[in-house]
Amino acid sequence: MPVAAPVRIERLDRLLPQTQCGQCGFDGCRPYAEAMDRGEAGVDRCPPGGDAGARALAHVLGVPARPYDRARGACKPPQVAWVVEADCIGCTKCIQACPVDAIVGGSKLMHTVVAPLCTGCELCVPACPVDCIELRPGAARDAADI
Repeated sequence: MPVAAPVRIERLDRLLPQTQCGQCGFDGCRPYAEAMDRGEAGVDRCPPGGDAGARALAHVLGVPARPYDRARGACKPPQVAWVVEADCIGCTKCIQACPVDAIVGGSKLMHTVVAPLCTGCELCVPACPVDCIELRPGAARDAADI
């Protein structure tokens, strides 16, 4: 018996790494899952999920497995952003760039990253005009952690 679309979308979304990085070409993991379910996107568009993620997505959709598209980026170990406090000018550009609200702080005040919320998407790094955000090794996460 075929799986209903809402259930299949939920399964696809849970398999995705929840980085909300946009490397797949969508605004987040859920829109990508919905596009896959509609047949508008392939299973190979998620660099953070890597080849294993692409295989798992293919299994849910019942399509042939294929490796993720390396042209979209590299599959990296888990990482979290870190603000170098002495260099932060409080511009709030990193806060605006963070898709999961993992960065807190006020205008003209030092910001910080709430590490358990950070997905390591890297979107805050190019947003910072003073280059005060570093990426450091982080713990592995899955959708159940969110």
